[in-house]
Amino acid sequence: MATTSDKQLSVFKSIDWLTILLYIALLAFGWMSICGACYEYGQPRDLLSLADFSTRTGMQLVWIASSMVLATVIMFTDDRLFDSFAYIIYGLLMLLLLATPFLAHDIKGSMSWIKIGSFSLQPAEFAKFATALALAKFMGSYGFKLQGSWKNMAVSILLILTPMVLIIMQKETGSALVYTSLVLMLYREGLPGFVLFMGISAVAIVVVGLRFAEEPLVGEFLSLGDVLVGALILLFVLALLYAYCRPAAIRDALSADRGAGTYHSILSRRRFFIGLFAVGAIILHLSAGALVDHLAEHQRNRVQVLLGLRDDPNGVGYNVIQAKIAIGSGGLEGKGFLNGTQTKLKYVPEQETDFIFCTVGEEQGFIGSAAVLLLFLALLLRLLYVAERQPYAFGRVYGYCVFSVFFFHVLINVGMVLGLMPVIGIPLPFFSYGGSSLWGFTLLLFIFLRIDAGRSRLKR
Repeated sequence: MATTSDKQLSVFKSIDWLTILLYIALLAFGWMSICGACYEYGQPRDLLSLADFSTRTGMQLVWIASSMVLATVIMFTDDRLFDSFAYIIYGLLMLLLLATPFLAHDIKGSMSWIKIGSFSLQPAEFAKFATALALAKFMGSYGFKLQGSWKNMAVSILLILTPMVLIIMQKETGSALVYTSLVLMLYREGLPGFVLFMGISAVAIVVVGLRFAEEPLVGEFLSLGDVLVGALILLFVLALLYAYCRPAAIRDALSADRGAGTYHSILSRRRFFIGLFAVGAIILHLSAGALVDHLAEHQRNRVQVLLGLRDDPNGVGYNVIQAKIAIGSGGLEGKGFLNGTQTKLKYVPEQETDFIFCTVGEEQGFIGSAAVLLLFLALLLRLLYVAERQPYAFGRVYGYCVFSVFFFHVLINVGMVLGLMPVIGIPLPFFSYGGSSLWGFTLLLFIFLRIDAGRSRLKR
């Protein structure tokens, strides 16, 4: 019988150390960036002053240290507990989300922070790993199939929508939108490709409809082009899927007594969906303006500024303009650690949280920014690799949830700093200041690493 020390040694050998090294490297880059964002002229540059717990740089060291302790505790926890208590964890976090608006204080219009003594916690950051566990538990059950089962699809979507709705009630739309990234996990587990394709097409059609609303002929021409091209691509993709990916099914249908009818019924259904896509695209294009009018005023303004429909350099567009100036001033090599001027003079609002990447661009330049993005790319690719090597669906589904959340955060946060994405206020993993986000990302990542380390036991 294996002793406790033998089990711990087995876990130690099975840990994915490359992912942990990437985690530590991102934490180090993140702390340096927070030092740059919070540093003020005249402040001493020695390590003791930067580690002062009365400053944000010192407090971030506390969050980093506590996150490493949390990661260590997770790695010495039996991985089977995450499977056994997945629904309980999810239920408790959903109850906490439901209670948050009644317990939280209003912070810049958001009711998502619960004050505990001198600290504040944001439960929405912890709901991500709880949702991922619940999805992994449900979709990892014996005989589960997503495609062809409306019941399984409905339950999976309900597990995702529940935290989204509860977080929107806290007036945290940005945090709620993170859960839309889980469609990537659903696609890996059997969600039809045309659903993902139609979602991407819908975004493109709405953008075209808004951008060229004042130019009817141009807008209609581009929208019609979207519809026709989208329909043709959808037809081509479906043809490939049925001709190459499932040739046996079609061949069996044709060889049966009623094969021709079955084959034609398949084609008829596909033509129906293509026609429905075209009609829906036209309706969506015509109603794009009405959809945006239903957004909150600050959200509507952000969309209009992003699409170039409105110029507001002193209002909604101020943050992005200043962030791009800071990044541009860094040039190729950057101004050096603690030598940025835009960030030191506090031109960029929220520069240590949502806009932390502008500090990387100014102090480390293009080379440093590229290095950070390459680290995130390496982490994302490693997560995909580790997810695919899981022996059971539970680990694979959870792994793809982790990948989806990290991918969304990096894409949107960096994109909004560069003016390529709307400003929705979500943190950059391991970089943005704060304990809640750092603990949330650490829990999300290290639970996956612990599940992965447990695969050695399953192979015996």
